[in-house]
Amino acid sequence: MTIRHDGLSATWQGYATLRIESDDFVAYLDPGRYGVLTGEWNGETAHPPGTDYDARDGDLVCVTHDHHYDPDGIARVASEGATILVYEEVDPSRIDRDVAAIEDLPGEVVRIGETDEHAIDSAAGGVEIETLPAYNHPDGPNTSGGEPIHPEGFGCGYLLDFGGTRVFWPGDSDVLDAHDGLDVSLFTPSISSSFTMDRHSAADLAESLDPDLVLPIHYNTFEALEADSAAFAADVAGRGVPVVLDERA
Repeated sequence: MTIRHDGLSATWQGYATLRIESDDFVAYLDPGRYGVLTGEWNGETAHPPGTDYDARDGDLVCVTHDHHYDPDGIARVASEGATILVYEEVDPSRIDRDVAAIEDLPGEVVRIGETDEHAIDSAAGGVEIETLPAYNHPDGPNTSGGEPIHPEGFGCGYLLDFGGTRVFWPGDSDVLDAHDGLDVSLFTPSISSSFTMDRHSAADLAESLDPDLVLPIHYNTFEALEADSAAFAADVAGRGVPVVLDERA
């Protein structure tokens, strides 16, 4: 299913993979992993089904942190001349999976910082990009052995501006002070029950940001990411914020 909003087409392809198209400019956020682009996904029925996806149509690909670094997924979505934004702290040498080096990625690779700006102009359109911090609070629920699962500096979130329509993917993060007052058109939060903000915190943030539309992603990929998306949607709608679910069996 494709969600259409204010000149954009947005498709949640599973896990954290989000495809956004505006005026023939295509961007992907955190593509791949867990079979969502290889047709191996067979998890929750409410989750978008995995497909053997090899479009290679992306003008822009954004990667938030190690856990979402999937060179095969990037190769399946990036066009030959794509810009690949990879957060500067992504380090393949510490990833416990067999992954290609960053210099072997297709397209033009740009390492981007935690609070950076970048712009892309092309014949197909363009986008202005901002990054924001993404991490778990040390005294919050998303810790392991007393340490945050996503410590400060480990990852980033992305705010993409398509000619005034602004899409916000917070990345794997709790709700942070850095999110206060953001101008957001399409808010795509994680609502999983662990590792990131849960559905209750995401609903609070949605109410605070007051976007034009909320599209939750990054849930029900495996047991630890279980979330009640229908309850989330009801909660957000009850606060007067438009919300949609991209789910199909």
